[in-house]
Amino acid sequence: MNFAERCGVQTPERLAAIDQLSHLIGASGVQQVRFSWCDLHGMLRGKTLMVNAAISALNAGVGMVSTLMLKDTSDRTAYPVFEAGGTADLPGFEAASNLLLLADPKSYRQLPWASQTGWVQCQPWFQNATPVGLDTRRVLQKALHALQSRGFGLRCGLEIEFHIYRLRPELDASQTGIGGPLDPNLAAWPGLAPAVSMVHPGYQLLSENLGDQCEEPLAIVRDTALALGLPLLSLEIELGPSQVEAVFDVTDALVAADSMVLFRSAVTQALRRAGYLATFMCRPPFEQIMSSGWHLHQSLVDLATGRNAFMRDAADLGASPTGAGHGHSTLSRSDAQFTLSEVGEHYLAGLLAHAPGMAALAVPTINGFERFRPNALAPQAIVWGLDNRGAMLRVIGNAFGQTGDPATRIENRIGEPAANPYLYIASQIYAGLDGLQRQLKAPQASAAPYEQGSANLPQLPSALGDALNALKQDTALVQGMGIEFVNYYTHVKSFEIKRWQAASDKPEWQRREYFGRI
Repeated sequence: MNFAERCGVQTPERLAAIDQLSHLIGASGVQQVRFSWCDLHGMLRGKTLMVNAAISALNAGVGMVSTLMLKDTSDRTAYPVFEAGGTADLPGFEAASNLLLLADPKSYRQLPWASQTGWVQCQPWFQNATPVGLDTRRVLQKALHALQSRGFGLRCGLEIEFHIYRLRPELDASQTGIGGPLDPNLAAWPGLAPAVSMVHPGYQLLSENLGDQCEEPLAIVRDTALALGLPLLSLEIELGPSQVEAVFDVTDALVAADSMVLFRSAVTQALRRAGYLATFMCRPPFEQIMSSGWHLHQSLVDLATGRNAFMRDAADLGASPTGAGHGHSTLSRSDAQFTLSEVGEHYLAGLLAHAPGMAALAVPTINGFERFRPNALAPQAIVWGLDNRGAMLRVIGNAFGQTGDPATRIENRIGEPAANPYLYIASQIYAGLDGLQRQLKAPQASAAPYEQGSANLPQLPSALGDALNALKQDTALVQGMGIEFVNYYTHVKSFEIKRWQAASDKPEWQRREYFGRI
């Protein structure tokens, strides 16, 4: 019995997919296949196998050192794995033991930027053929199962802001790199951040001229994403210097998360080969910069009917455009059910109720909390607004109270582009489920989300440590994600915070920790 059979995943469909993939690889001239897995921080890691070994590994698995799951953002292991009791709370991770990666053969792609190279998506298993529950993709799969048990699925659309820079030619990997990140005399942990120049000067939102100016790197992003079959809709010039935005079409939540992970890794690699740096660091380390956010559009789908469960029916409260008159309703535009169904309001209220703990998963870096500034198109307060880009939650539907808009949705603007998408989306599900289970009511919409000093505007955490404490105290999120996972996640992130606190030059610490690495 091979490892896939021991794990209980070797279905006839999987065997057929492996057979089909074997023929495809043989006919394509691929010489190697990357077995890739998403770590705690949303970064892809894995091993590259030659073709014969790759086919065998689809059944036998690929060995991976378990400490890869215990790393912080600098790649330091956050647990003393070689000390007695060092991983007492994490059975199966003792002494840097091995895990096994099992690939999904249906995930195979041939990489457009790497010659004769294929790619498959994997998840880790313990050697005793039990799944590793701390794997972040499994965390989302568990959340989606909980949502399915209530009769719902989740659909997500992504808006991803990030920065593209041109690498300095004298520091290119093909050259000596003396005095720069590739100089062996300056090697450190983490190493120097790369020297860069901008691809556009910024402060001309959606400018066609600036788009033409950086057409080469944008074309690389476009061609890479489309060649991988990712649901890219548009590429846009964002407001900040060297800042761009990619917008993805709505898909099922797991597909959206998988797409985000692959997109970040793929465009980073493809752009670097052409002499560019893509960074998903929220605030790159320059004085004049605009923060990057990751806006997560979401709606529930009724699995029995396929309908958008956030969409308000004509049979609902029937608000008039003015919120008065016509004898139908006294709802105003600031009422959640003016736009959303009752299900939508409960879900919205759940997102608001759990925003502090959610922030630890949607904004997982020290740098990301610097984005929360007034009048910066980034949230500060835990409020919602009707088509209001200053609010944490932007409710989007028919603006005049009519019914039946299938695009009705909630946009959460809290996230940073470095977030692990499986954890970001899972936090939405558990928060929303709690809202549904307790039938929470949403407050009135905010028209002034940056107003200060009001008891009606609770603020988001201002630092990662505060958000981690909020997560540990959030009963619904802890129960949903599991106490073992929450303890593990907060332990690794706290390890990162302690290193930052000990740094004598904190701006330089952020440059080395995040810029060029995420």
